Amino acid sequence: MPAPLLAVDAPSLLYRAFFALPDSIKDPEGQPVNALLGTANLLLQAVEEHRPRAVVLCFGAEAATYRTDAFAGYHADRPPMPDALGHQWKQARAFFGAFGWSSLDAGELEADDLLGSLAALERDAGGRALLFTGDRDMFQCVDGQVAVLWPAGKGSPEVVDAAGVRERYGIEPAQVPDFIALRGDPSDGIPGAKGIGEKGAAQLLRDHGGLEALISLAGEASAVTRRLLRPKVAETLRLQAGELRAYKDMATLRTVATPRPPDAPGDFAGAAAAARAKGMNRLGERLERAAAAA
Repeated sequence: MPAPLLAVDAPSLLYRAFFALPDSIKDPEGQPVNALLGTANLLLQAVEEHRPRAVVLCFGAEAATYRTDAFAGYHADRPPMPDALGHQWKQARAFFGAFGWSSLDAGELEADDLLGSLAALERDAGGRALLFTGDRDMFQCVDGQVAVLWPAGKGSPEVVDAAGVRERYGIEPAQVPDFIALRGDPSDGIPGAKGIGEKGAAQLLRDHGGLEALISLAGEASAVTRRLLRPKVAETLRLQAGELRAYKDMATLRTVATPRPPDAPGDFAGAAAAARAKGMNRLGERLERAAAAA
């Protein structure tokens, strides 16, 4: 089995680490480094467990234009980035570059679009990909060659494969954009279909396959519709058809033109020096031991 590409949702992990660790963790200049330290520890754990052929950190726009054009409320309620995180954000590419890990930017698209594009490249090349992210949109990429590495509190990140998506949501990975459209996604500000909810959305998709099939069925004034859909559900699908199609489009990943990353072994010695320079002495010791054992 080929070693996987570890494609990292850098914004997701940096935010998670920033709020998980105190910003009293500082470098010799007195600047917080908690997000960098926490993300480094998460990635090193993943590297040790999964031995990827390369690690790629993915960045992108906060909100892609095609998503805000489709729905003005997309990401509208998210607070601005804290200054203490913004300072670390600017240093992330250089800091993690010292580990032998590359960074890519999706430009006007988002990091999740870039992760999905890298997953497709690995799939087409007969390889494997692990998508390290806390974004549920990425479950749409999962299949026999692609899995999501889901952050899980204090334990090891969970590998979510196709069976894991079915267990979590009761749907197939390919149905995730339809599911988000119906259920909504509060983290992105997508409201979903009124009165349907998570369990209802999953059941509708299991029974009828996809959003378009449901909208088509709801538009039929027949006994079949009355038998297969509750009246309130059918009415919601009819009245919100345009909105729901927009929500699905927002949840469907776009392709970012990028080459397939080459194999890239990590640089533990370079990483140790970078960690020491940031005052991360315990991490530096860990990396020096790894360099000596390599």
